[in-house]
Amino acid sequence: MPSPRTQQAIARLADLTPRQIVAELDRYIIGQADAKKAVAIALRNRWRRQRAPESIRNEISPNNIILIGPTGVGKTEIARRLAKLSGAPFVKVEASKFTEVGYVGRDVESMVRDLVESAIDMVRTERETEVEDLANEKVDERLLDLLLPTPPVLANESPEARDEHAQAVERHKRTRDKLKALLLDGQLDGREVEIEVTQSGPGMPGSVSPGAPEGMESVAEWFRDMLPKKKKRRTVKVSEARRVLLDEELEKLIDLDDVTTDALDRTESMGIIFLDEVDKIAGERGQGGGPDVSREGVQRDLLPIVEGSNVQTKYGMVKTDHILFVAAGAFHVSKPSDLIPELQGRFPIRVELKALTEADFVRVMTEPENALTKQYAALVEAEGAALEFQTEGIAEVARVAARVNERMENIGARRLHTVMTTLLEEVLYELPDRGKDTVVVDAAMVRERLKSISEDEDLRKYIL
Repeated sequence: MPSPRTQQAIARLADLTPRQIVAELDRYIIGQADAKKAVAIALRNRWRRQRAPESIRNEISPNNIILIGPTGVGKTEIARRLAKLSGAPFVKVEASKFTEVGYVGRDVESMVRDLVESAIDMVRTERETEVEDLANEKVDERLLDLLLPTPPVLANESPEARDEHAQAVERHKRTRDKLKALLLDGQLDGREVEIEVTQSGPGMPGSVSPGAPEGMESVAEWFRDMLPKKKKRRTVKVSEARRVLLDEELEKLIDLDDVTTDALDRTESMGIIFLDEVDKIAGERGQGGGPDVSREGVQRDLLPIVEGSNVQTKYGMVKTDHILFVAAGAFHVSKPSDLIPELQGRFPIRVELKALTEADFVRVMTEPENALTKQYAALVEAEGAALEFQTEGIAEVARVAARVNERMENIGARRLHTVMTTLLEEVLYELPDRGKDTVVVDAAMVRERLKSISEDEDLRKYIL
């Protein structure tokens, strides 16, 4: 049974109907209605499973999906936005990394460990947000103690001494109140205070070097916990001291065992693993040797995790039975039927994403909230100038990108980045020196800037 907080996270999905999920995805991704509909149903089914009778709940498997389509059409973006929308732990993994060092590759179970780390970060951030106000209050009090130490404890019991001590305490209180107002206003950020910081043990790096065997990170962390913590006094500005003290106070206020329990629950009931480049591990079955042996080996390693198994992580055991797997691949050379039948059976839903057209490129550049034209306008605005895209200019950029995709490798909407970078290179280079004039991008400017590259096939091949 999921923890109360995980149940709350799942309950938030009740307000997201499949139609609303698709509408939200439409804000960032152009077209691909079939794929959006499939992932929206899969996400809604997470909530439906929790509402099902307990006797059948564990029997309901997630709707694992394979997204098939060329690069740059929105496969990764759909999965990433879906995870963000649902507040679910999410990790993106390239299937090819499991074969990139020959027949050994990276441990396939590492993607589940990465998912747990993602869940830990997510839950910890939520907890920090909940106690942030209280932590800031405690930090303010500690900073005031450093800036204005309290009067010494009274040693002499004579009436005169007690009276003098009472007056000193009253003066201290008034001064502290004034300092607190200045501190909250940020006027004391430049002052220096002496604080105690914790140092790592000698010879123990903060992280394990890349390429170390699986599990070494847990061993290194265990050693760090075993070694005594060394304290060192440092003189720092109030602004930096606030950051250090805030981390300490958050550490005290957050129950790490509670965070771990909740993160493991959320991983098992809401986690999403996006398995990209799955076509790179598909090969013609029945081959006697060669790289296909390695590819099929990776598929067989993936099989128990996608089917449902227990994976040991440094935070505890994780069951993968109800993790949602979304696989994606271009499948130019191979096809989904080249995967081993057992793995095919674990991805029952297949959706083909369509290649983007010239008209789609125009929409990609104008409609999404993070559209490319808006991004470049924001970059130019940072220099105090303005960038204005005319309708004809956007249409010309889309035409060039579509034509280059036809003549060379089709990289989808990513081609717009290369075209726009080449188009605005001179503008962005000269921007600090050219003044605050408005830069207008029209069809004539696009043709002029890209004419030499478009006409020269060799240049086009290397630049666009």
